[in-house]
Order: sequence, then C-alpha cells, then structure tokens
Amino acid sequence: MTVVEILLLIFLIASAISVFFIKKLLNAVIVFMSYSAIMAVLWLSIESPDLAVTEAAVGCGVTTLLFILTLKKIGALKEDVGGEENERTY
Repeated sequence: MTVVEILLLIFLIASAISVFFIKKLLNAVIVFMSYSAIMAVLWLSIESPDLAVTEAAVGCGVTTLLFILTLKKIGALKEDVGGEENERTY
C-alpha cells in the first residue's frame, strides 16, 4: 500500500464519520459527495476502472443530485429574497 492510498483511506474514514456529525443537511450531502469521489479514486488505485466509473457516476452524480432535489422538495433549502439559500437543520 502506498502513502497516497493510506492518505485516501484516512480521508475516506474522516468523511464517513463527519457526515454523521454534520448538522446542516446540504453540507452533509457535499461531504457525502466527496466520500464517493475518494472511493472512486480508490477503486482506480486497485485497478478496477469499471467500479470507479460507476461510483463516480452514481455516487458523485446521481445520488448527490437526488439528495439536493429532495432537500429542495421538503423545504430544507429555502431561497432568500437576495437569492441566497438558507439551510435548515432537521
């Protein structure tokens, strides 16, 4: 195992734990997206490009999009008068 792989694993574990403790839902979704990106890089490092592409497409792309659309649908993200988004925690 190389130093880069060990650092990626540390960041993977840190992002997985931090998603649990983050109070703001949008921030948790963003950290979850970074978890998927790190996982995709790790799949590439063990020479599994098909899983890396799937993780990047589904984990970083589709899942993040669905989470953000769900947060908008349930009203967790509301637009301000100035166009900025406020985040409510549930």
